[in-house]
Amino acid sequence: MQAEGVSFSLEDKLAIAGRLDALGLDYIEGGYAGSNRKEDEFFAEAARLRLKNSKIAAFASTRRAGSTVADDAFIRAVLACGAKVATIVGKTWDMHVKDVLCCSLDENLAMCAESIEYLKSKGLEMLFDAEHFYDGYKANPQYAMKVLTAAAEAGAEVLVLCDTNGGSLPHEIEQITAAVCREFGSAEIGIHAHDDAGCATANSLAAVRAGARHVQGTINGFGERCGNANLCVVMPNLALKMGFDVLSPEKLRTLTEVSLFVFETGNLTPAINMPYVGESAFAHKGGLHVNALRKNTRTYEHIAPELVGNERRFLISELSGKSTVLAELEKAQIAQDKDLAGKILDRVQQLENEGYQFESANASFDLLVKKIIGTYKPAFELIKYNTAVEKRVSGDIVSEATVKLRVGNKVEHVVGEGDGPVNALDAALRKCLENFYPSVKDVHLIDYKVRVVNAGAGTAARVRVIIQSRDKQAVWGTVGCSENIIEASWQALSDSVDYKLQKELRG
Repeated sequence: MQAEGVSFSLEDKLAIAGRLDALGLDYIEGGYAGSNRKEDEFFAEAARLRLKNSKIAAFASTRRAGSTVADDAFIRAVLACGAKVATIVGKTWDMHVKDVLCCSLDENLAMCAESIEYLKSKGLEMLFDAEHFYDGYKANPQYAMKVLTAAAEAGAEVLVLCDTNGGSLPHEIEQITAAVCREFGSAEIGIHAHDDAGCATANSLAAVRAGARHVQGTINGFGERCGNANLCVVMPNLALKMGFDVLSPEKLRTLTEVSLFVFETGNLTPAINMPYVGESAFAHKGGLHVNALRKNTRTYEHIAPELVGNERRFLISELSGKSTVLAELEKAQIAQDKDLAGKILDRVQQLENEGYQFESANASFDLLVKKIIGTYKPAFELIKYNTAVEKRVSGDIVSEATVKLRVGNKVEHVVGEGDGPVNALDAALRKCLENFYPSVKDVHLIDYKVRVVNAGAGTAARVRVIIQSRDKQAVWGTVGCSENIIEASWQALSDSVDYKLQKELRG
């Protein structure tokens, strides 16, 4: 939640905790105990969750300089929150001790040891986050190691080495972590990496290579500044590439679903190019690549996408060859026909030359194929639509759309209102169809993008509209293109609903 633009309600946090437990994570850090009301409410509610795999951990800093542990408000908050695990963060970089805490190096050692010892005596499992450890080790290795010694002797079960500024490189992480593992042979060593140099995932794996066995991170890499180590990348690398039994195969197959769930819960657009779980992770565009993949998937895929719950996709564009189209026909269980594939490819290239784009519009491509091969049966036919936007003296803007459709031998003519003309058009389209196809209510628009195709034409330029929609089972994309943004939007909207209905009519 320290990432810019990320905010979760109490209900969101509890829902995410449930998914992380089902995924099989060992610890879920619930937040900074006592820092705000939402955090306190989370710990109270989380105590009632029937978690099967995960322990809830409460985060806090060591006691403050010049105070006692028993009187420290945040230490008391950890005890009051009911969590069975405490993650205590302490300074290991001498510069931070002098310039931020403004206390002596010995006082900082006492703050770390006393805080851990006190909470340990109250029955809590103790994780020690050695903040800025790698930078501290580079500046003053003797002192950084002294802090770890104080924490270990006070009873910390895990010594977590933090690359808090995220600027260390994998070879540094591996060397320093190995030195710590040699010094603290009986202790469990952990890694907490930030991504400011783009190395959080690589640094986490390097630490594991050096002997670390506790890895901290976040789903999708969310975190302060550039984020934390992305568990959606770290975990499959550990499981599939490094031989660690971090997740069962069944749980690993839910990883893509968990990633999307966290994005959606945070009302954030998924990062399509994320390794393993991104929509583009197993998406293939070049015709030569697709041709090779159809013969042997290992030619251009490092793992089978099903292992992480993802799927293979062939992107249709002007770069596609017949192999790409044939692969899509095969996926749709349509008989292989090179002449048909050539005809479809010619039509795609013609439309893309006009400004359409199908690589993000799988549903529009599916409808196009059905129309070309003659299996398309319209679920509805447009008679006409009209949109109007009215701005009043009060400043209020009212958008209204009228849609007239024919469904079978019946005609529906309705009016819809919305926050804008496209929203009103969408509302009217749905109202027209709901009596005939109740499942239209399950279709939700999740993304709407507009792109000017030929900017040199100014306000007369063609625009391309890409819409992403979903129902309870799937996500699909549609496209429209026109000099009129409303018409382009109508094409994409109607394709979106039509695709859903075509699946229903087939089923």
